[in-house]
Amino acid sequence: MVKEQAKGRGKGAGAAPARRASDRGRYGRLSRERVLASALELVDREGLSALSMRRLGAELGVEAMALYRYAEGKDALLDGLVEALYLELEERLAAEPGTSTSTGKTAWRSELHRIARATYDVCFAHPQAVPLLTTRMLAIPLAQRPLAVLKDHERVLTLLAEADLDEVRTSAVFRAYTAWLLGYVSAELRPMVDNPEEPDPGFRLGLHRMPPQELPRLRETAPALAARGGPEGLAVGLDALLDRFTEAE
Repeated sequence: MVKEQAKGRGKGAGAAPARRASDRGRYGRLSRERVLASALELVDREGLSALSMRRLGAELGVEAMALYRYAEGKDALLDGLVEALYLELEERLAAEPGTSTSTGKTAWRSELHRIARATYDVCFAHPQAVPLLTTRMLAIPLAQRPLAVLKDHERVLTLLAEADLDEVRTSAVFRAYTAWLLGYVSAELRPMVDNPEEPDPGFRLGLHRMPPQELPRLRETAPALAARGGPEGLAVGLDALLDRFTEAE
């Protein structure tokens, strides 16, 4: 979960006792990390539509106004959830250092695979929050993204520098890597089952809702599309992408 990292916010000696009391919830004094962790738990449990300042305040046992010290509003809270996901990615990468025996020109490639797999695992641990990885990034300029997000960008670009790619190819690989990783995860998490209680595969997927004359190929392929590719599919696609950009190396 989100690591406790003190930010030193709002601790002026002149703060009124009532203000300090408003920051103490049922789980103790609030912090940005506690607020984001609770927000992520709420979204994991009930989805993004359940998240609001009022509802999160109720979860923490404080008035909604007490949360504005840690997130300026709903958009800032959503950006904080993106930050929380990338902080968890950092924690996973630190807890499971690379074990690959690859060296030299291939070490960077193995590390990219490790980052991609860790990102996949974070996303599957918090599937309800995954849409924010694209929707919020569409709304935020590069320099205003959370530091944890920028550190992930830096991590990938540093590895690509080790591949001796020029600036143009590095930017192309970076874009392709990001698009493949987030696109693959999004495709994996798309709902496919129409009726979970239905034992018959066709009715389970709701194929009877698709007009056979207009969608013959989709009806035929739907069962295969419903099967997840898993980390293996992620790795195969990543290798194909990297081969495409490094074949001349």
